[in-house]
Amino acid sequence: MSSIVKEIQEALAVLSIPEKAEFFPRFFKTGKGEYGEGDLFLGVTVPDQRTVAKEYYSKINLKELSGLLASGYHEHRLTALFMLISKFEKTKEQAVKDEIVAFYLYHLPYINNWDLVDSSCYKILGRYAFENGKEYLLRDLSESEVMWHKRIAVVGTMHYVKKGSFELTKELVTRNLKHTHDLMHKANGWLLREMGNKNEGQLTSYLNLYYKEMPRTCLRYAIEKLDEDLRQNYLKGLI
Repeated sequence: MSSIVKEIQEALAVLSIPEKAEFFPRFFKTGKGEYGEGDLFLGVTVPDQRTVAKEYYSKINLKELSGLLASGYHEHRLTALFMLISKFEKTKEQAVKDEIVAFYLYHLPYINNWDLVDSSCYKILGRYAFENGKEYLLRDLSESEVMWHKRIAVVGTMHYVKKGSFELTKELVTRNLKHTHDLMHKANGWLLREMGNKNEGQLTSYLNLYYKEMPRTCLRYAIEKLDEDLRQNYLKGLI
């Protein structure tokens, strides 16, 4: 283990809160058969992880970051992702961005819970795909058998939504609209809702085509910000 990785791990250990260490495994479903099975927690809050990441991101290289991202401790992995995001956002060199995205894709097995996915994918992979016309990176992940990869794909389109581009989001939501896992229903609904925040007409046009076949969780997430009467009409199947 490199000295910088050890230093970061020690910095996080000092910030551990016993009550959080007890609560997080339940919150992130780490029991047998649950989606986060076997994950380990130190009990460090996200703001504290961001503080550590801000201090160390410029001091650690990708090889060292790899060791932290491969850790069994959830906070090590999330802090590593925060540092990777900072590296990506701060650089202006295309070759460095290419290297960071390749690193991200190589380490997908460790990006294996919803917060790890949601905190990082659109800021790195989604932005990269948008700026370089490489939508295939997200499309390929949406075809994966791994649920986390599918979630990375659809949440990765958040960058597109923020830029007012909605077609890829609609495409990837539709592709996995009937996925069996609740975490995909929530992700799909969330991205549709964000699309509606930018352009309500785009959302309602999509809903009018698909809302009757959507899982209920997806629909509820998607319509959360709509006018109450319109929400009720969708929920009651009156449109």
